[in-house]
Amino acid sequence: MSPYPKTISTLIAALSAGLIAHSAQSDTIYHGGPILSMVDDAPFLDAVLVRGDKIEQTGRLAELEVNCQTPCQKIDLQGRSLLPGFIDAHGHYTMTLDFLAYKNVASPPVGPVKNIAALIKQMQQQSQSSSKGGGEHWILGAGYDDSLLAEKRHPTRQDLDKVSTTQPVFIRHVSGHLGVCNSRCLELAGITADSKNPEGGVFRREAGSQQPNGVLEETALDAIHSVFPEQGLEEQLARIPELDKYYAQYGITTVQDGATSNTGLALLQQASQKQLLSLDVISYPYTAWADFSKYTPSAGAKQPYQNHFRNAGVKLVLDGSPQGKTAWLSAPYHHPPHGQGEDYQGYPILTDAQLEKQLTEFFNKGWQVLAHCNGDAAAEQLIQVMSKLKKKGVHLDRTVMIHAQTVRDDQLSRMKELGIIPSFFVAHTYFWGDWHRDSVLGLDRAKRISPLISAKRQDIKYTIHNDTPIVPPNMPLLLWTAANRETRSGKTLGQDQRANIKDALKAITINAAYQHYEEDSKGSIEAGKLADLVILDRNPLMIPPQQLKDIEVLETIKGGKTVYKRSPNTQ
Repeated sequence: MSPYPKTISTLIAALSAGLIAHSAQSDTIYHGGPILSMVDDAPFLDAVLVRGDKIEQTGRLAELEVNCQTPCQKIDLQGRSLLPGFIDAHGHYTMTLDFLAYKNVASPPVGPVKNIAALIKQMQQQSQSSSKGGGEHWILGAGYDDSLLAEKRHPTRQDLDKVSTTQPVFIRHVSGHLGVCNSRCLELAGITADSKNPEGGVFRREAGSQQPNGVLEETALDAIHSVFPEQGLEEQLARIPELDKYYAQYGITTVQDGATSNTGLALLQQASQKQLLSLDVISYPYTAWADFSKYTPSAGAKQPYQNHFRNAGVKLVLDGSPQGKTAWLSAPYHHPPHGQGEDYQGYPILTDAQLEKQLTEFFNKGWQVLAHCNGDAAAEQLIQVMSKLKKKGVHLDRTVMIHAQTVRDDQLSRMKELGIIPSFFVAHTYFWGDWHRDSVLGLDRAKRISPLISAKRQDIKYTIHNDTPIVPPNMPLLLWTAANRETRSGKTLGQDQRANIKDALKAITINAAYQHYEEDSKGSIEAGKLADLVILDRNPLMIPPQQLKDIEVLETIKGGKTVYKRSPNTQ
């Protein structure tokens, strides 16, 4: 079975019949299968007693039966495995909701597009989206990947003009850091040959001229925000239950919204007030977008949930995407993008002074910071500025370096001293491993992307993530990428950085809970913690690492309630 559907919307429709939610709060005992606690001192349990939304007791089945209150429900796992619910260490919940409404122009196995002609055809089938500004009707797509297209290039405005010349057309790159406009889209945004590149971004140009070719990098995407279509709040709220089902079918009980926009924050607040959320959602508004007048000083890492939603801090972006060749590296790209010189190393988003000012403000307010750093030059910028702040006595607790793709051993050592948690985008080893090896970084640097073993050797508590919607939130496949580091072509990329399965599981359970300041309530099966659980068809610790991607999530339980149950007919 493929780990991905042809489209996300198809997946959601297929799941609907297999989803159940019940309100019964009777005591429940789980027994009869491997129970992986994620606690080092007691890794395997005989039985678990759940009362209400909490784990009441763990121990021998006979002991738990004595304390199980009537009506007492006993669930025999019949050899299946019970684990703590999986935690999304980094992703974009509200962006994923938006992407569900876009045409899927990703390449296999996530989407159907293999070349630019197929992308154009796919976009011609997309329904129009109404803009709130000016009544324009947009045609939107997401997920294109130049590294996987037969032409090995980005589409241009001329390509998208074949979809329409009268309606604005926009497609977002799989990384989320680039996008392409057709001519009408450029016109609406006021992007012309005279437009200057913004700080931290690029309007790509046609060869031999200053005319924009339609490709927008990084902060250049901000140019279209004022004219970009937005879905209505009620429409988005109506689709929240579907979005939660999408995550829950992969065993996820806590989801992150890293880089929340103003509209995203309003959406999440409304969803919380209307009690529409069935999973916990943790929000980190993006500093370039957020209106912090709406983000009160009480918001922070330890703020309690309100109906499954809480603010936890802020998101900073220091550089771009390695697969999009906008990440900031300390040495030149293996093959620089077209039009760039051989010494091209990507570029920063913020100056040192801007970063220091923002970090000082957020740390003094007690807000946790997620700092996006793909390139090692960006990682160095964060480390040096935080080292400076530490010397000034600023408290730096649990800053998270998001992605940390090319971080070096010397940087990991200094990160440990500063308490920086790396959250590795290890799924890159599969999705873009070949591209990194052959085009982006070259073999020596590529085999060290997401250096899990280097972090382990320095006793650093790390997490791993999918960065959904960049790739689907397939947690079994994420475990497989961490343990095997196999590329699309079947080659191993960085054999000595392969994690053992237990460490990979910790990275999406107890370590991810720690990253979010939630280790006292989540991430392991212990008395007093939330009954956030997942039932798998097999024991991840007892199968060959190659089989991890074939694990099936049979049931996801959030706070003692089933939020997903696999239908026997699901293929």
